[in-house]
Amino acid sequence: MQGYNPSIMKTRLAKLLDRLEKRYGKQKPPYPVDPYEMILHRNSGYPQSDDRCDKGFLALKESVGLQPSQILAISDKKLTEAMRAGGMVPELRARRLKEIAARVESEFGGDLRATMKQALPQVKKALKKFPTVGDPTAEKILLFTKTAPVAAIPSNCIQVLPRLGFGEEQKNYVATYRSAQEALRSQLPEDCSILLRAYLLIKRHGQELCKVSRPKCEECPVSSDCPYFQNQRPGQQAAMNPRP
Repeated sequence: MQGYNPSIMKTRLAKLLDRLEKRYGKQKPPYPVDPYEMILHRNSGYPQSDDRCDKGFLALKESVGLQPSQILAISDKKLTEAMRAGGMVPELRARRLKEIAARVESEFGGDLRATMKQALPQVKKALKKFPTVGDPTAEKILLFTKTAPVAAIPSNCIQVLPRLGFGEEQKNYVATYRSAQEALRSQLPEDCSILLRAYLLIKRHGQELCKVSRPKCEECPVSSDCPYFQNQRPGQQAAMNPRP
């Protein structure tokens, strides 16, 4: 977004992100940030977590290789063994990696990056052909690869923005995600770097303090501006702010 001046345009969310960054420090995008490798990484661990996916991805890289031809050439048994580093159901994850490699070879000429230059709807459609890739992951890939300034939200930290008053938490996950996404889009400019910073800080906050269950509101640097804390946890708020 041209003409954006952060010293002038400071929305409420932007100010809260500044406070979160003061708490957590500047966040760096995790490796990898190549679209094909991001899909491999996501499917390398189960139950999915950064740690398990990191371990499975590293085992794949070191014992097999990341190229589609390398994954397709190795035996199912050896690929399954490599996937044990990433947690449960290694056989399933090995099959998915084979499927990913085969699709990249047959449909995308061995290079998924060329597809990222197409129109945004076509890119999302292509990404969602791969195992475990839905809208949140596709949008994360678009943002992390800086293909498009998408207002992506960490799929496992969707609670953070509605609690802070950005969007509404609903019974339907997709509806909650879209509500939070619209609120995020209204608060921040269409700039990959700014939206990526927001994604990483929201994720860190959701994993460390603003957890789905038992959030640590007493340690939160933005609880004073959090509707969830003010409205849903009056007992804890009173305990944190006793009368003199």
